[in-house]
Amino acid sequence: MLDASDLLNLVKNYNPKANEALILGAYDYACAMHEGQTRRSGEPYFSHPVAVAAILIEQRLDDATIITALLHDTIEDTKGTYGEIAARFTPRIAELVDGVTKLTNLELSNRESKQAENFRKLFMAMSKDMRVILVKLADRLHNMRTIRHSPHEQQVKKAHETMDIYAPLAGRMGMNWMREELEDIAFRVLNPEARDSIIRRFLTLQKATGDVVSKITYDIETVMEKYCIEGEVFGRAKKPFSIWRKMQEKKLAFSRLSDIYGFRVITRSEGDCYNVLGAIHQCWYAVPGRFKDYISQPKSNGYRSIHTTVSGRDGKRVEIQIRTRQMHDVAESGVAAHWSYRDGIRAGNPFAVDPAKWLTNLTERFETAGYHDEFLEHVKLEMYSDKVFCFTPKGDVVKLPKGATPLDFAYSIHTRIGYSCAGAKVDGLRVPLWTRLKNGQSVEIITAEGQTPQAAWIDVAVTGRAKAAIRRSLREEDRGHYIKLGQELARVAFAHVGKKATSKALDTVARIMGLKNGDEVLARIGSAEVSARGVISILYPELGGRDAAGVEAHRAVIGLTPGATTYRAQCCQAVPGERIVGIAYPGLGPMVHAIDCPTLADLDDEPDRWIDLHWTEGRHAPVHNVTINVTLSNDNGVLGRICTLIGEQNANISDLHFIDRKPDFYRLLIDVDVRDAKHLHAVMMAVEADSDVATMERYRALERRP
Repeated sequence: MLDASDLLNLVKNYNPKANEALILGAYDYACAMHEGQTRRSGEPYFSHPVAVAAILIEQRLDDATIITALLHDTIEDTKGTYGEIAARFTPRIAELVDGVTKLTNLELSNRESKQAENFRKLFMAMSKDMRVILVKLADRLHNMRTIRHSPHEQQVKKAHETMDIYAPLAGRMGMNWMREELEDIAFRVLNPEARDSIIRRFLTLQKATGDVVSKITYDIETVMEKYCIEGEVFGRAKKPFSIWRKMQEKKLAFSRLSDIYGFRVITRSEGDCYNVLGAIHQCWYAVPGRFKDYISQPKSNGYRSIHTTVSGRDGKRVEIQIRTRQMHDVAESGVAAHWSYRDGIRAGNPFAVDPAKWLTNLTERFETAGYHDEFLEHVKLEMYSDKVFCFTPKGDVVKLPKGATPLDFAYSIHTRIGYSCAGAKVDGLRVPLWTRLKNGQSVEIITAEGQTPQAAWIDVAVTGRAKAAIRRSLREEDRGHYIKLGQELARVAFAHVGKKATSKALDTVARIMGLKNGDEVLARIGSAEVSARGVISILYPELGGRDAAGVEAHRAVIGLTPGATTYRAQCCQAVPGERIVGIAYPGLGPMVHAIDCPTLADLDDEPDRWIDLHWTEGRHAPVHNVTINVTLSNDNGVLGRICTLIGEQNANISDLHFIDRKPDFYRLLIDVDVRDAKHLHAVMMAVEADSDVATMERYRALERRP
């Protein structure tokens, strides 16, 4: 633990004009208040606030922040009071200490409604003075560094909270070094086997290839020397969690990852950044789609750098970041650079942003989110998303999250533009509203009088602002179309069992389900929240197991041992009339597969598990569920008409599952109960013949749902 004089000397190294008396006074006061307290490790508790202060000293922060770090636990854990701190160390410092105390008391990993409210408090505290969250982040970092002394359950809870909130927040504030360390420690707690595996693979790779980092560093330095560009080159292997995340996102094995090394080139001027870029691209092939210019279009937290990925030595992909020294300071410290000192004065870094502007804008927009899920949506998008920069036809820059669409662009300009959006042009060409925007594109929104938001827009929009506005509009619209569709689905399903979907019957179902009335039942059927078949089972449970078709459902398959029960494999959904085979599974009955099911290829080497089965002759009950994949026009009445067509074939729709909702079409999976292959063929032919059906096929996959 640093003693008072050592800590003061560290501060004076970058701020000779620091208030020695105030810093030493805070050190002595906190030491006295924490006297007799110990941490789980057995160390004096006061070692913790000193370590937090040391972390912030490394960022060259001002006196008030360092003093707050020393005092941050005095109000919560000692006899120290707000008034006493205000009298001894100024009211401003007392407010900062109180702010950190309030953040510490927030249970940020609680259930979502509570979490949303605490997020509001967190961002409101940040908006008053960003230094509160800087101290809290340093506090969390030191606690994570010493987390091994905590009980395992507490470690897991804190690691989840760190991964979900504090690490992304540090990254959003531009403090990438802190984000990486927080993620790595949390990763070590939550998935130690995966982390150890990645480290072992790294060691194996280093033995096979040698010191790749030093070789590529030398290559880049040689290129810079050739073109007479001065600068420094730093290389490193990426952190284990960064590699793990990339493996999960891209679904790649470690051996297939290419850009696992990162390099930074620090130049003297902005012009040299572009000179280095040109020199590197002349020597190595640039990887398409992996270039970003954050110098001309900086991130909102002040981050500036050029990113490029090239195919370097031995064809290895190498990610290179190019920036000046001042840009690098902001890239490492983020918004903390706003308060950093050098030689006793605030560092005049032209790239350091005032975080109050970002936070003020953020909190104002959060206040418009009326529901907890919408608020959390805002928070997570603002904290976790990278940005793309697009232009209006007049040349104004619009910043959006990565993956944003023209619909998000429209709502970012004005809610009124979003509501009336009827189309978009990107770089002069008409494009669908779900198009993902890229950096530098020019976007023109086409509006139409009378246009209103559609339900499909929820899946198209990415930003919290657009989603919230669309939801507000949809909530205000009449649910008549859902009720109308539900009426048609209910009519067909009830007719299938010889009943009528009367108002009294639906009201009875509503009472059983705890819903308001029959219209609510129809609305839920129409929106696929409840199946019509499920409603019939509630009202007429005796019909669920009735088989009036001849072949009883439990005797549909021949070739079983007495008492055995079969199960239809959902990967192929075999129906009577198709050749089948049984596969034995320990502890279960045979699983029935269609003879052409792709899954069977994996069982060729296990002939003992194969059972010769075939369907019972005769007319089967319409209880064999099959899924069809349909793409149809997004026009009024189309879906209802398709449901009617299926009903006319005496087939029951047991479920609807929308997998793609776009402004001009729907793609959905329809679960249909059929008798046999001939019945299924009749259903599919009837659907495919409709002029509003673009594509239709039987859905067969190893996964039951995409």
